[in-house]
Amino acid sequence: MIPGPVEMSSTVLQANSTPATAHTDPVFVEAFGEVIEMLRTVVGTTSGQPFVIAGSGTLGWDQTAANLVEAGERVLVLSNGYFGEGLADCMEAYGAQVTRLRAAPGHRQALAEVAAALRAHKYKIVTISQVDTSTGVLGDVQGVAELVREHSPDTLVVVDGVCATAAERLYFDSWGVDVVITASQKALGSPPGISVVVASQKALGVLEARTTPVPAYYVNWKRWLPIMKSYEARAVKYFATPCVQAIFALNTSLKEMLPAGMEPVFAAHERTAAQVRAAVAAWGLETVAAEPELCSNAMTAVWLPENIQAADLLPKLKARGIVAAGGILAGHAHRYFRLGHMGISATSDNGYVETMLKAATEALDECGHSAGRSTPPRL
Repeated sequence: MIPGPVEMSSTVLQANSTPATAHTDPVFVEAFGEVIEMLRTVVGTTSGQPFVIAGSGTLGWDQTAANLVEAGERVLVLSNGYFGEGLADCMEAYGAQVTRLRAAPGHRQALAEVAAALRAHKYKIVTISQVDTSTGVLGDVQGVAELVREHSPDTLVVVDGVCATAAERLYFDSWGVDVVITASQKALGSPPGISVVVASQKALGVLEARTTPVPAYYVNWKRWLPIMKSYEARAVKYFATPCVQAIFALNTSLKEMLPAGMEPVFAAHERTAAQVRAAVAAWGLETVAAEPELCSNAMTAVWLPENIQAADLLPKLKARGIVAAGGILAGHAHRYFRLGHMGISATSDNGYVETMLKAATEALDECGHSAGRSTPPRL
C-alpha cells in the first residue's frame, strides 16, 4: 500500500503475463491503438496527443524538457517537495533557466505568489506537481492554469501527474493544460514500465517552432509522433520496440476503469481518501498536508509522534502484511510515513484500505502510541 506501484486486478496481471507477442501482431496493434484513445478520456481531452513510451514516470520529465525547452529559456517550477525539485533539475539539464517557487513542507504556493512570478518574467513553461508523492500535497492545477491564461497566455502549463492521473480530477481541455506527465504504475493501475505524456496541440506547435534541434534521440517527439498516429490508425510503424506486455496490461486496466467514464473513478478516490483521513484523525495524528484542501486523494503522508520514527513503524506494518513507505523529504524522512490508496484499492470493494488501516492502528499501538494520545508538532 505504498504510493505506487499499486495493487492490480487479477485480469491486469494476467494480461501482463501473456506469451511473447510481436509488436506487429494485429492483436497488439489494436490494443495499443485503444490505449492511446482511452488515455484521452482519462485526462479529459479530445485533441491532446498521448505519447506511450517504455520507461518510468521520470522519463516524462525528459520528454517534456527535451522537446519543449530550448537552452536559455525560462521555466517556472512550482515545487512542493522532492519531485518538484527533481523536475526542476531535469529542466536545467536541458539548458532551461529555472526559477523554483518553493512551498514549505505540507503547503503549496499561494496563487498570489504565482501571479507575481508570472508578472515578473516571461516563462516558456510553468510546471506544477498535481500531487507530490513525497508529501501528499495537492497542487491547484486549475487555479494555476487560469493565472497563466490571464497573465501569460503563451506560456505552457505542464502538470506532473504521476501520482495523480486517474485519481485526482483533471480536465485537460477545459482547464487549459498543455502537458500531463504520468506513468502506468499508479492510479492507472498497471505494472511499472510505461511513461505516458499527453501534449496539447499548442505544445506540439511549440515543438514545430523550435529554432534548435531536439537535444535527445529516444525521447524526441518528432520520432514518436508518427508511431503514435500510426498505431492509433491501427497500422504498424517502427522507431523503438514498445513494451508489449505492459501495454496489454494497461489496456486491460483502462477498460476496467472507464465503462462509466472518469467521474465515478474520481468520486471513489475521494471517498477512500476521506476514510483514510478520518483514520489519521482517530489516531490523533496529522497529515503532512497542512490543510484539508491540500490533501491528495491518491495517497496520504502522516506525521509520526515524536517518540516514533518511520523505521520503528514500517517493519511492524510489514509483519501484518502491509508494505507502506517512509518519508523522503530531506531532513524529515524519519518523521513521517506514506500510504497509497489509489487504483483498485480505492475503486473496488476488496477491503485493502480497511486492512491497511487496521494494521496501522495495531502497529502504532505496538510502537507505544494509542489513538488520540498525542499530536506531533508542526514544522
